[in-house]
Amino acid sequence: MAGPSVSGAAFTVMLLCMLVTARYAVNATVTCGQVVQLLTPCIPFGVFGGDVPLDCCAGIKGMHDIQKTEEDRRTACSCIQQGAAMIPGLDYDRVNTLGDRCSSPCPVYPSTNCSEKASC
Repeated sequence: MAGPSVSGAAFTVMLLCMLVTARYAVNATVTCGQVVQLLTPCIPFGVFGGDVPLDCCAGIKGMHDIQKTEEDRRTACSCIQQGAAMIPGLDYDRVNTLGDRCSSPCPVYPSTNCSEKASC
């Protein structure tokens, strides 16, 4: 397992990549920057397991609060997929248990079709 400084650097690189490469939807008010900010506390749980940080559940609640339109939900879904793809060792099944743990009814897998994800 990588040391704390290596893990921290990997997360920082992942966040920067998401911000630089993320596509923003024209009509959406949700941005990938917001998604990154809200869901970053969930990364350690998604990779290493253990207890779900309180900040993670708060971020998931925040995600639900900012998604006002179908386009917002599609944009958030795409941002989550793009970001998750850049996290080495991310366990999608573990991440998607957050629905039960944090009241998040919208699982996102690499195979999820975000263009059809209009409601959760």
